Amino acid sequence: MCVDGVNLEGLREKQMAVFRRKKIGFIFQNYNLVPTLTVEENILFPLDLDGSAPDENFLQEIVSLLGLKDRMQAYPNMLSGGQQQRVAIARALISKPPVILADEPTGNLDSRNGQNVAGLLKMTAQLYHRTLVMITHNQELAQLADRVLYMEDGRIARE
Repeated sequence: MCVDGVNLEGLREKQMAVFRRKKIGFIFQNYNLVPTLTVEENILFPLDLDGSAPDENFLQEIVSLLGLKDRMQAYPNMLSGGQQQRVAIARALISKPPVILADEPTGNLDSRNGQNVAGLLKMTAQLYHRTLVMITHNQELAQLADRVLYMEDGRIARE
């Protein structure tokens, strides 16, 4: 299997870790923000792990797009669930990965915030030309996708 020109077969564990860090953005249902880091530090965390400098223009663009500009020095416990999920989206986008994996990205949000986050996910994937793979049990959310696959017992059951 090839992703972004990289053949994944035969990669060693360390190579696979580097691949995931550079090529895949992760958005988790429970956000996985570091509570002792500010919003800005949480967003930049993947770049810090990689020893990379942020693209400041891109950072400002996604922060503005996601409505986080005035929350950059706040800590996760000072944010609503919707704001925390938007931080997680920004963190997934900051390293400009070609693939974004979102695991039940609206599962911990009320319906209004869930719809907003779903719309932001779709819009940012289209705007930045990223492949978004979303895992969800929410049929309404699934209908926003360009393609829907149904899984049963770990296998694709139907499209």
